[in-house]
Amino acid sequence: MVNWTSRTSRWLLQCSLWSAVFWSVSGFDINRNDNLAVYWGQDSSGKQQQLSFYCQDDVYDMIPLAFLYVFFGIGGEPMIDFANICSSSANGVFPGTQLANCSFMAQDIQDCQNKGKVVTISLGGATGDVGFANSSQAKDFADTIWNQFLGGTSDIRPFGDAVLDGVDLDIEGGLPTFYGDFVNQLRSHTDNAKKQYYVTAAPQCPFPDANLGQVLNASRFDAVYVQFYNNYCGLNAPDQFDFSVWDEWARTASPNPDVKIFIGAPGSATAAGQGFVDIAQLQQYAMSAQATYDTFGGVMLWDASDAYDNNRYDKAIKTSMSANGREVSNPTSGSGNGGSGGGNTTSGGTSPTFPGSTSPGPSGSTCLVQQPLGEELLWSGGQIRTSADIRALFTSQSVRMMARQSRDVLKSFGEIARRRVSSLVLRDSTSTIVRPKYKLHRRVASL
Repeated sequence: MVNWTSRTSRWLLQCSLWSAVFWSVSGFDINRNDNLAVYWGQDSSGKQQQLSFYCQDDVYDMIPLAFLYVFFGIGGEPMIDFANICSSSANGVFPGTQLANCSFMAQDIQDCQNKGKVVTISLGGATGDVGFANSSQAKDFADTIWNQFLGGTSDIRPFGDAVLDGVDLDIEGGLPTFYGDFVNQLRSHTDNAKKQYYVTAAPQCPFPDANLGQVLNASRFDAVYVQFYNNYCGLNAPDQFDFSVWDEWARTASPNPDVKIFIGAPGSATAAGQGFVDIAQLQQYAMSAQATYDTFGGVMLWDASDAYDNNRYDKAIKTSMSANGREVSNPTSGSGNGGSGGGNTTSGGTSPTFPGSTSPGPSGSTCLVQQPLGEELLWSGGQIRTSADIRALFTSQSVRMMARQSRDVLKSFGEIARRRVSSLVLRDSTSTIVRPKYKLHRRVASL
């Protein structure tokens, strides 16, 4: 005999938890075409501020921390350097290594994440001592990155209890081999995690990139920040600039058909040797790509200190992109594996199809969420895989989502509530919810 009292309580608890989380969440959506990624850490302008300084507004979406520039240093451990903020010479190291102890940055990282920004660790750089001798070494290094910077555990945690949101490859030297093994091993960790993780790369604009070409064709990347500067095909050479070659790669060759391509640009005239263009020209490049290519994900800037101090060059390009920004599925999307959970995407305001089912809630039970314009949504069945599905859920007339009885689901909500994390990742045996880009302010109208 079914215990309806118990099932009802469980259902009401789930509704309450869902509502509480959606009420306060503001997150990141990799599928939008107005994202802004800005590197931080190398103090390009000479006026670099603490990381949290650049997270005070809604301008930045993704922040790669530059750089982890040595893979195998003293004691076999990596080395990181963030110029005037944290370095091995100024802030001390872990015993037997030259790995800087930047644990004081944990609060800054978490503050940025709590405001919906993705913070990753960037590997390499122009002067990096990087590369792998064999497949085994690459896989072991992926385990090291997972344990020291992401969701694993280690006695050595350079950012303390802060858990970064992924890894960026800015490989500009060394051997190009075995990076596929590195990324695939890293994915073996992130694909099974409750938290959403991202893997990105920053190739040079000449295609294919000499250092990253192999791994881009071999492994799943969520975003590619193409450096259209310091090259003949830079933004300052419109006759040579060619976004279409990267668009074609994303549509036809990328292992992740949902990968997004970013236009990489210097944040000021002194941020790069060549390639800087004024804000009007960058806006023209971005607006054209946004209107033409579904694979366009946004703009990447080097670096935060330059882009901020250059009359808020960063804010100007973000504002321009946001005017027509939206969530866009790549032409070939539908079988991709973006981020940890992957899955199909649905753009526009149409209702997603939720395949499969989980056990239903009590007969007649509903979880009604009132939107600002008064639209009520009935929530009682199905599964959500991406932020596109979340958007469709809140813009459709009525979408049914079955109540789950999964203890893992309730546990996930409890973890989110305790940590006050702005990113939303919910996983049970069949589905994942990833971060929505937009703020959701909702109140429970009825249970």
